[in-house]
Amino acid sequence: MNVMTAAAIKAGRGLKRDFGEVENLQVSVKGPGDFVTAADKRAEKTLFEELSKARPGYGFRLEEGGVVEGSDKSHTWHIDPLDGTSNFLHGVPVFAVSIGLEREGQLVAGLVYNPASDEMYVAEKGQGAYFNNRRMRVAARRSLSESMVACGIPPLARQKDHDSFKRELAAGMAKIGNIRRMGAAAMDLAMVACGRFDGYWERGINSWDVAAGVVLVREAGGFVTDLTGGGDMLARGEICAGNETIHRQLLDVMRKA
Repeated sequence: MNVMTAAAIKAGRGLKRDFGEVENLQVSVKGPGDFVTAADKRAEKTLFEELSKARPGYGFRLEEGGVVEGSDKSHTWHIDPLDGTSNFLHGVPVFAVSIGLEREGQLVAGLVYNPASDEMYVAEKGQGAYFNNRRMRVAARRSLSESMVACGIPPLARQKDHDSFKRELAAGMAKIGNIRRMGAAAMDLAMVACGRFDGYWERGINSWDVAAGVVLVREAGGFVTDLTGGGDMLARGEICAGNETIHRQLLDVMRKA
């Protein structure tokens, strides 16, 4: 965790500086698009260099850099240097550095860090989950009708998924008290872990989006599966999370949709 935390803080320092520039670029004709792409890549380079130096041989699954095979085949980092890129692009302070560690096929450590708010969420398998050094637990609500649940909405580029999402949303609106779309999967899972959200579901995600958050939720006492109830979240690119009761109810709603 010390290695992961140090790398995230260093990358986050650059992102926080760049975020201030993005807010200024919002008013320019060109816009901040190219600048944000560069910020994303700079953060990923920092994370790659810091983690490689501390743990030589570990492999990587990187949002920008793709798969980097390491000599140590039992360990893989899943890294999103800027989860919530669209939020960052528009000056919305909900984004994160996400680092998950997989050991021999099992997710064993996770870190989600929002540099804009200086919120640090960390967890290690069997050691609990912590938010800014305070122990986290998932919320205790037992009914979807009283819950606030996060989701992911497929963007314009994924129009083929719009109809199926509309069915899921309609089914959810009929059962769930409140539904939110924050725009950063890592932050959604972190907020389930700390009890702000009661549940979360999304399709079309990548391993680097959720690997860290899966560990956070589990170590905070929650349940995380794919939308069939199985354990293939990373391979299937879908996720459902919550406490035991909310997770079960949310899965049931999504299956029927």
